[in-house]
Amino acid sequence: MHKNTRLVNAGAKEALQSIKTINPPLHRASTVLFDSYEDMLKANRGEFSGINYGTSGLAAQKAFEAAMVELEGAHGCKALQSGISAIAMVLMAFTRQGDHILICDNVYGPTRHFCTGFLTKYGVKTDFLPSSAGADIAGFIQENTRLIFMESPGSNTFEIQDVPAIAEVCRDKGIVSVMDNTWATPLYFNPFEHGVDVSIQSATKYITGHSDILLGTVSTNEKCWDAFKQCCGLFEAFAAQEDCYQALRGLRTLAVRLKHHEQAALDVAGWLEGHEMVESVIHPAFESHPEHELWKRDFKGSSGLFGFTLKEGFEDIDHAPFVDSLELFGLGYSWGGYKSLITGGKFRRSNHFGYEGKTIFRLNIGMEDVEDLKKDLAQGLERLKN
Repeated sequence: MHKNTRLVNAGAKEALQSIKTINPPLHRASTVLFDSYEDMLKANRGEFSGINYGTSGLAAQKAFEAAMVELEGAHGCKALQSGISAIAMVLMAFTRQGDHILICDNVYGPTRHFCTGFLTKYGVKTDFLPSSAGADIAGFIQENTRLIFMESPGSNTFEIQDVPAIAEVCRDKGIVSVMDNTWATPLYFNPFEHGVDVSIQSATKYITGHSDILLGTVSTNEKCWDAFKQCCGLFEAFAAQEDCYQALRGLRTLAVRLKHHEQAALDVAGWLEGHEMVESVIHPAFESHPEHELWKRDFKGSSGLFGFTLKEGFEDIDHAPFVDSLELFGLGYSWGGYKSLITGGKFRRSNHFGYEGKTIFRLNIGMEDVEDLKKDLAQGLERLKN
């Protein structure tokens, strides 16, 4: 055998050896070899139950998806390359030309833009529900309503929907119910236990936990799995193996990290609630939150993300002296990582909270010491005051 041939095939037998490790192997592959010609023929007919190509998802992705199925009690799960990719795939899988969908008004901005900027071009009409919707959604449903999309609480304005009531209406009318459950994670709210058909996670956030991975997941019940799996197959939708490996590692410590985020955020939010310049703290776990009773009924805990508004005298002024002076809060999008972050902006969405048109500052409370975070916020607010 010539040297070039030996180089091409060197190490192949050793690579196929089974080695038992705690974590899954990390494959970098497009081609997946069949054991036999019969298996290849089965794959050609769509009858092969194994993995026939890299886009089918390799070991790390399969292990991560299996862990998410276990965590959520789902029938199946697919990992995709980002949160919005997961959202878009769901909306494409369960709609067709002529359909009508209902989206809660407080959804993640890119979700809104995908509905109005992409689905519209393909004849799917979107209407927006009140952010605190419940069983009253029945009045918004049309004959061609195919899907209802919830985000509870909203990741910017923190309204909560009555998810069980909406899911029941959907079930009675044969409508697919979808929930973006990133804020609570499956640890603190399980959509399937409340009757939801499809659960979406931006795994970029709490699941990976270190602000260095872009990843999304979609889990479904048995009724919705085949349609979603087929759509993913048509798009060859998959996630990077390294990202799935890191997400699986993050999943192992999710409970410990989330508990710290929860307690630290409650501490900082309580301190802000007593500050002389703060008008309102928008945190579902606080009794002052308009849907606190819903949160208390349905959720097992809270995460590290909440908002607050300033009193009238500090509203229509330049907030840069406050935000730019913060040393421990990074100014950037996303959340759920170890680093504390801040964003700010006005939201036009209708609500009964009383902050329509006001600036909402959103805090992601990370892993820093809470006393240091409070001192940082205090000096920033003092600069704004002066």
